[in-house]
Amino acid sequence: MQIKSAKFYISSQKEKDCPKTIMPEYAFIGRSNVGKSSLINMITNQKKLAKTSSTPGKTQLINHFLINNSWYIVDLPGYGYAKTSKSNKKHFQKSITEYFKKRRQLVSAFILIDIRHSPLKIDLEFILWLATNKIPFSIIFTKTDKISKIEIDNKLLNYKKELEKDWEILPDFFISSSKKYTGKEDILNYIDKINQSII
Repeated sequence: MQIKSAKFYISSQKEKDCPKTIMPEYAFIGRSNVGKSSLINMITNQKKLAKTSSTPGKTQLINHFLINNSWYIVDLPGYGYAKTSKSNKKHFQKSITEYFKKRRQLVSAFILIDIRHSPLKIDLEFILWLATNKIPFSIIFTKTDKISKIEIDNKLLNYKKELEKDWEILPDFFISSSKKYTGKEDILNYIDKINQSII
């Protein structure tokens, strides 16, 4: 798939405020500081479409980006660590939960995981929550430029072993690096294949 246009569409505090269009949506979510904004910018060929920051928890709204005038990338607030109040964290969690449970336009979610870490409880719990609520998703491992190929293979193997405790068939996964543009084509082809089947 070729990205011919990508533009910011709207920011919403709640699911009910999201666009009323019927275009398919792909939600990107992960722990704070996982590289979500950089990944979105990488796959859309833009440097400043999604706001990047060295401060974890920068994304605090549901952000819609219109791609090729036919589908949306949805940038969701990160879960986990963020420099914000407990009340704000509770609000983020509620808005994320409502989005996933109520948003009919959502076709699939991408769960972003930093490849450098061993399987973390917070990621595994969120993956299981999506599965329990029958929300389609795949996994994108980020920051693969930070470690060696051998380390990447070992980390992937560890994750597969952990996921196999709860899964007979593992979800789709991709490896990516925003700096080296790794995974861009695979992710876009995956989205294109789904779009072709539903549009």
